[in-house]
Amino acid sequence: MRTALVIGTGLIGTSAALALSARGVRVHLADSDHEQARTAASLGAGIEGEPAEAVDLAIVAVPPAHVAATVCDVQRRGLARGVIDVGSVKGGPRREVTEHGGDLTTYLGSHPMSGREQSGPLAATADLFEGRPWVLTPTPGTDTEVLNLALELVSLCGAVPVVMDADDHDRAVALVSHTPQLLSSLVAARLEDAAETDVRLCGQGVRDVTRIAGSDPAMWVDILSANPGPVAEILAQVAADLENTVRSLRELDSAEETQRISGAEGVEALLRRGNAGRARVPGKHGQAPTAYQTVIVLISDQPGELARIFADAGAAGVNIEDVRIEHATGQQAGYVQLNVVPGAVRPLEKALRESGWSLRRQ
Repeated sequence: MRTALVIGTGLIGTSAALALSARGVRVHLADSDHEQARTAASLGAGIEGEPAEAVDLAIVAVPPAHVAATVCDVQRRGLARGVIDVGSVKGGPRREVTEHGGDLTTYLGSHPMSGREQSGPLAATADLFEGRPWVLTPTPGTDTEVLNLALELVSLCGAVPVVMDADDHDRAVALVSHTPQLLSSLVAARLEDAAETDVRLCGQGVRDVTRIAGSDPAMWVDILSANPGPVAEILAQVAADLENTVRSLRELDSAEETQRISGAEGVEALLRRGNAGRARVPGKHGQAPTAYQTVIVLISDQPGELARIFADAGAAGVNIEDVRIEHATGQQAGYVQLNVVPGAVRPLEKALRESGWSLRRQ
């Protein structure tokens, strides 16, 4: 791939353009919002404006509702030898391309499974897709050259190609992406009118659950409008679980012991199902989850504190597998949770104490 056209210079489009430009591909940038395209160009993502002659690959990074029309426009005008879109829904747009008279042989739907809560070109990074799955949904009629260009795009962006049927993809993302977004927003919505004293008690749990609730509502309306059926089906199942859980909690509050026992069993059953589901989420490098143990360190909110902790861990020969920070409310301090393999806990704790760090017992 020597040349590419990116249509839509938001987070995903600009990130792909940055990755391609960094690897020597000549990238042209187009967007209905010319200011956004200029911003992406100023970041080094490419050259603003459509190419004078056909490029190797056009990357359509527009909202799902506009994918089909944009793909067909690219094909009709001969702007590229192949066209790939990066929208989060695949079945509907592909059918719409056919309805609009588009050519499925030179079009391939795809979805990079990566993103951020922020949107727009200023949130873009060239490494956004590093190590992340990138779904490709070719049909039996997809031209081999277009598939190869798509695979090259995925490789240049550092992602991992995953081939799926378009409708299977939509059901999968309804479960692992679209429904979690709504559930996060539902929990966060409870905080909107909560008393200030209550909100100040927020810990890491509520921060984890509500993190993606900060996403752009307009963007998510576009996404959910393109995949409402599968999302509604999963939410209906969640609603049934919620109804059963509410019933179990009511029983726990009962004066009758038999009902309290039944309620406890109902809540425990849900929590155990949650344990089983969580255990299936791929861990580091996509491998099966590892039972890491946590070392908790008190740090002050000063420059260089995290670097010192990692340096001390490295000097002790301990690899930090994962890390998170829990901020202390109203204080210039917090806790760093260092996840390590079980055998590394004692040597890490010993090294950190010798270096003067304060550790907190779990």
